[in-house]
Amino acid sequence: MTRDRDTRVLRELVGTHGETFAQEAGITLKDTPQPLYRLLVLAVLLSARIRGSVAVATARALSDAGLRDPRRMAGSDWQERVDALGRGGYRRYDERTATQLGDGAGLVAGRWGGDLRRLREEAHGEVSALRGLLREVPGLGPAGADIFLREVQRVWPEVAPYLDGKALSGARRLGLPEDPGRLVELAGDTEPAVLAAALVRAALDRHVAEECLEHVA
Repeated sequence: MTRDRDTRVLRELVGTHGETFAQEAGITLKDTPQPLYRLLVLAVLLSARIRGSVAVATARALSDAGLRDPRRMAGSDWQERVDALGRGGYRRYDERTATQLGDGAGLVAGRWGGDLRRLREEAHGEVSALRGLLREVPGLGPAGADIFLREVQRVWPEVAPYLDGKALSGARRLGLPEDPGRLVELAGDTEPAVLAAALVRAALDRHVAEECLEHVA
C-alpha cells in the first residue's frame, strides 16, 4: 500500500509540477555551448535569496538583451547587465550580480573557451569534480552548483540521478522515501531532471505539497 501511495504521489507531483527550471526560463537544453551557458546563468540567478519566478524572468530578460553566451556577456557594459537584471525584477542583487556575471563569463570564456563541455571533460565525468569546478564560477556557491547539476543531468547522463538535499527535502515534505535510488524507481519513466525539479518545487512551496497530497488522498 505504501508503494502504491508513493507512486501516486509522485505521478501527481510530476504531472502538475514537472517542468524543469530551464524549460520555465525558455531554455531548450542541449549539450551545446549556448544552452549550457544560459543554464549556468540561470543557476547563478536562482541561487540568490530571491523568488524563483523572479530569477526565471530575469534569465529571460538577459536572453532578450542578447546576453546568451560568455562572449556577449563578458563584452557587455556593466550598466547594460544591471538594466537587464532590473527588467527581470532582480533589483535587490542587481549590482553585485552584474559584476559576478561579467566575471563568470570571463572565466568560462578564458578557461573553457566559452564551452562548458570542456568543464565536463576536465572533470572526467566525476560529479564531485564537476561540483567543485562549478563552484569556481563567481556567484555560484554550493546551492547554485546543485541547481546546475539537477538540470544538466538531462543532457549529461553521468550526473544522473542527481537528487540533492533540496530535492530530498521535498520528498520528506510529501512523506516519500529520501533515498535517491528509491525515488527514481518509484518515478518509473520520469527523467531524473524532471523528478528533481518537481521535488524542489514541493520543497520551496508547501502549498505544492499540500495540493498534491490532497489529490491523492
